[in-house]
Amino acid sequence: MRMRPTLTWEPTGGLLPAVTDLAPVVEAVRGGGVAVLSGAGLSTESGIPDYRGENGSLRRHTPMTYQEFVGAEQARQRYWARSQLGWRAMTRARPNAGHRAVTALLDAGLLTGVITQNVDGLQQSAGARDVIELHGSLSRVVCLACGQSSSRSELDHRLREANPRFEDDAERHRAARVNPDGDVELPDEAVREFRVVACSACGNGVLKPDVVFFGENVPPERVAACRDLVEEAAVLLVLGSSLTVMSGLRFVRQAAQSGTPVLIVNQGPTRGDRWATQRVALPLGEALPALVAQVCP
Repeated sequence: MRMRPTLTWEPTGGLLPAVTDLAPVVEAVRGGGVAVLSGAGLSTESGIPDYRGENGSLRRHTPMTYQEFVGAEQARQRYWARSQLGWRAMTRARPNAGHRAVTALLDAGLLTGVITQNVDGLQQSAGARDVIELHGSLSRVVCLACGQSSSRSELDHRLREANPRFEDDAERHRAARVNPDGDVELPDEAVREFRVVACSACGNGVLKPDVVFFGENVPPERVAACRDLVEEAAVLLVLGSSLTVMSGLRFVRQAAQSGTPVLIVNQGPTRGDRWATQRVALPLGEALPALVAQVCP
């Protein structure tokens, strides 16, 4: 039986006090061998909100769960209609200074790889290699029947053909804020007539974004690749993640249990603070360029 996914976490006492001095991170990164685990906080300066920050989307939005998506046609209709507008906003987003700083650290040979919990592709758009997409990518679509993978751009074209008036009718909602899972808020009347298309390969399979929904398991081979990266790292550096869900938290716990230092740069407390060597409470757009300036030639 699947457990209800963990969406929120409340900090308890006894956590390591945060600092605003970047020196511990500078010292750790300068030595190299650093694995990065990044979260939604890295993309907020690109206009994509996080889930749990001060202006996080969970304050106004309940994300789709795997159980809802596979269990109800109406839920899939709602998801793809909202995603059709959200996809536009996601494709307009551009990498920010934090993404570029992570790429600079990779290019300098100081990082061994990046595990991103984000599904927006912005770290790769900033030129980063060796990125493991822990929760998948919104740029891909997979058929739940035949397993065929295709591009979200291709599906976008098919959905526009199947719903020629949808975007004009929903124009008044275009300013709705995009959520981290790639959709926007729309009222029921805006999605009621939306037509969902089936897999073009097998003809009738249900299409799903190639992302890990809340309540869904990360593919085991992907988890194994992340565990290998963390096991070989000299330091684990967490950037912009509350570590609320176990899919990311487990790597912090793994590092701590093996004696690998864990440094977290996140403005608010995280579920991983108790295993961290230090948490630095600074905005990533400020901290990461400053880090690059101090450790890169």
